[in-house]
Amino acid sequence: MTIIATVSTLIFVIALVLIFSERINRTIVAFAGAFLMMVAGVGFGFYDLEHAIASIDFETLGLLLGMMIIVAMLEPTGFFEYLAVLAARASRGDPVRLFVLLGTVTTVLSMFLDNVTTVVLIAPVTLLISEILGVSAIPYLVAEALLSNTGGVATLVGDPPNILIGSAANLSFNDFLTNSLPIVFVTWFAALYLLRYLFRAELSVPPRNAEAVMRLNPGQSLNQPGTAKKILIVLGLAIVMFFVHHILHVEPAFVALGAAAIALIWVQPEIEETLERVEWNVLIFFGSLFVMVGGLVASGVMDVLISFLEGASAIPLIWFGVILIWVVALLSAIVGNIPITVLLIPVIQGLAQDTGLNITPLWWALVFGAGFGGNGTIFGSAANVVVVSLSDKTRTPITAAFWLRRGLPVMLVTCTIASILYTLFYNWF
Repeated sequence: MTIIATVSTLIFVIALVLIFSERINRTIVAFAGAFLMMVAGVGFGFYDLEHAIASIDFETLGLLLGMMIIVAMLEPTGFFEYLAVLAARASRGDPVRLFVLLGTVTTVLSMFLDNVTTVVLIAPVTLLISEILGVSAIPYLVAEALLSNTGGVATLVGDPPNILIGSAANLSFNDFLTNSLPIVFVTWFAALYLLRYLFRAELSVPPRNAEAVMRLNPGQSLNQPGTAKKILIVLGLAIVMFFVHHILHVEPAFVALGAAAIALIWVQPEIEETLERVEWNVLIFFGSLFVMVGGLVASGVMDVLISFLEGASAIPLIWFGVILIWVVALLSAIVGNIPITVLLIPVIQGLAQDTGLNITPLWWALVFGAGFGGNGTIFGSAANVVVVSLSDKTRTPITAAFWLRRGLPVMLVTCTIASILYTLFYNWF
């Protein structure tokens, strides 16, 4: 490996280690890493500002920004609290029923909003409902994150890695519904059943105040029903457009940004407050990762990885895909599924260019590995980190070891099921 490749690899690896350690905010680390990659690139003459900008996937960022603006407008209406309170009332205070209902609500929302946003909105209400019932919030919080990660794999917009892969591989919303949703449907039920078993002790404790949830009024949560209706109409139209965007030859980012623009014009919210709710740190994190990976490509590091995979490509593609699911899942659990996805996308693209291999099945292997592997540890998915942070408000904060005892079994079971179905229905891909 040349000195250029060594330096760029060192910058990327150090950034990943710091992101994993969480000693410094991951957006700060990624931004600093992107800057250092450019400094190294300019110094050694292999990377500059023009190439760095070209390496950023603005399709991904545009899709994320559009959906974030819509969510930022919907959040203050109380719609998400309304759904959670409805689920609580439907449970009639039964812990197992509440567990299933909150998990289902979170999963469905995660199919159309990114899982981080969904957990951020649902988890605080879960804490409140648990406090009212007098039960531990931990089973519900962990299940919401894990089921959100699992359900988000089903659609193009449900999980950040899906957005990245869909943009790179030119996969449509319908492609995910056809290829990913059936597998997620099976794995989700398995994950739910497993979580119900793993939390059997906690869920067997009768609530101290079961009747209190029946006194909750969902209508009081929905404080801006007119605004919520308008935004939901726009969101519904956006989802319809996601179904047909490939027929109309428009990109998902165009749909999301267009929907955000229509919602802004129709509702005319306080724009400063709306923009404050947009997760700019996530967009900067993604953009910085793109710049770092672009530096790895320019320095020749990706060529080394591609050459390694070219030797492995002698394996039948179906088994190569299964191996990729597990390798990506393990790496996602250790480092996080977003950095691993950003890193592997150009590797898979390069494999197609150098060998002429049909890489379409490998894209789906990457989807399943990154999506289900993110459940393994508290670092595997950003939604996990959010839930762990919120658990600090409870009497029993979630530790890394506790998450491992719950998340790792879910990761292993879902990856196993995905691998079996991937093998059986390989011709889908």
